[in-house]
Amino acid sequence: MSDSEFQLCCDAALSDLNKSLLPAADEFGFDPDFQAGALTVEFEDPKEKFVVSPNTPVHQVWVSARVKSYKLDWVADRNAFVFAATSQTLKQLMADLLEQRIGEAVVL
Repeated sequence: MSDSEFQLCCDAALSDLNKSLLPAADEFGFDPDFQAGALTVEFEDPKEKFVVSPNTPVHQVWVSARVKSYKLDWVADRNAFVFAATSQTLKQLMADLLEQRIGEAVVL
């Protein structure tokens, strides 16, 4: 995968994730913000932030959340970035992280 192909896949995945987060954000009171190629999800009480960002040199999407880091690789046959340790797509991983933070199931 070239850097430009990675960037296209990454932009599409993060944009799609941001759109999926908006209904849940209204329901559960967090603030997603997609700017400059990175997506942040901020919580107020207690203050916490999740960051989803591309790492172009290694062609991965990195998620920093809940004092942990997750590195996802592009899997073409799933058309998604996937966390190898659990086989979760980016959306599935984020839904699980949000559920852990909020204490309720979050559907993305």
